[in-house]
Amino acid sequence: MKNKKLLISILACMLTLSACGTSTTSSKVDLNSMSIDEIVENAKKDEKIESVGMPDTWANWKDTWEGITKEYGITHHDTDMSSAEELSIFESEKDDATKDIGDVGQAFGPIAVEKELTLPYKTSYWDSIPDWAKDKDGNWIIAYYGTMSIMTNTKLVKNPPKSFKDILNGDYKVSVGDVSTANQAQFAVLAAAIANGGSESNIQPGLDYFKKLAEQGRIDKGEFSISRLEKGEIEVALLWDYNALGYKDQILQNNPNASFEINIPAEGSIQSGYCTIINRYTQRPYAAALAREYILSDQGQINLAKGFARPVRSIKLPDDVKNKLLPDEQYKTSRMIKDQAAWDKTTKSIAKDWKENVMVYAK
Repeated sequence: MKNKKLLISILACMLTLSACGTSTTSSKVDLNSMSIDEIVENAKKDEKIESVGMPDTWANWKDTWEGITKEYGITHHDTDMSSAEELSIFESEKDDATKDIGDVGQAFGPIAVEKELTLPYKTSYWDSIPDWAKDKDGNWIIAYYGTMSIMTNTKLVKNPPKSFKDILNGDYKVSVGDVSTANQAQFAVLAAAIANGGSESNIQPGLDYFKKLAEQGRIDKGEFSISRLEKGEIEVALLWDYNALGYKDQILQNNPNASFEINIPAEGSIQSGYCTIINRYTQRPYAAALAREYILSDQGQINLAKGFARPVRSIKLPDDVKNKLLPDEQYKTSRMIKDQAAWDKTTKSIAKDWKENVMVYAK
């Protein structure tokens, strides 16, 4: 009888351990206590990395992923999605995680921490990263930032707008994107609010601005995509400057006769960063940590600048890279988020506010 009870006890323990499974392999890994050599050695064993929201065409992630593959032999695949969708897949999959690392808008970093979806890793570049650009434990780190800009297809619009006022006085449609889920689209609303006297805690002036466009039938209700832009289906779009510059460069390579102009709104605009978050439940924590390490290296930062993003670390950019960016004088009236807590609160209701204040009037 004793042996039978002992056997049952052993089997129960084995089942308990089995149930815990891989959930301990990532969430209990202390990446911050490991050396770079240890992370590299283990990352090579991970063999691959699955990212979300980090496609080749966004901020030149292509060169970074190719660099990681070439240097460490780690293969990569991305599934593009919005910041909200990234957090959602981390949360829904949990112990069955298929994704390792994501790139989300600045406001979504603290939300990911609150939801306990992150695995901390500071990287060896910690001291050269500004305090505003990182979580104190390394749960999220901003790698680059952008400024909301106006991109105009000058084949369709002969007098490209240089301000929000210019847009309001125009007769073309404006593509904003999906304000309910996309970080970029939400910041377009904030930029319009700031240009019209609003703030992070008061986006009503921005909503009122877009309501006027909606009533004029000038909100492009189609999904924004580079293919629509290239086909001439989008006249004016509000985009991060690095996306606008990147799309322009890509389209011109395929069609040298295309013509676009990009301007930072003259009244002022908003700047914001994007941060990497490592999935707490990742099955490949070391590959994810190594990816963040590479992203914040000098080469990783230069890669982002090649994609027209502004690197978060103060490094010297090659002249050919720097010269492709917009002139510094265009950014004189732009600013970073001043009240992150207020903006975090605003984003919780912005989808509802957009629908009720703007889209119900869209023609």
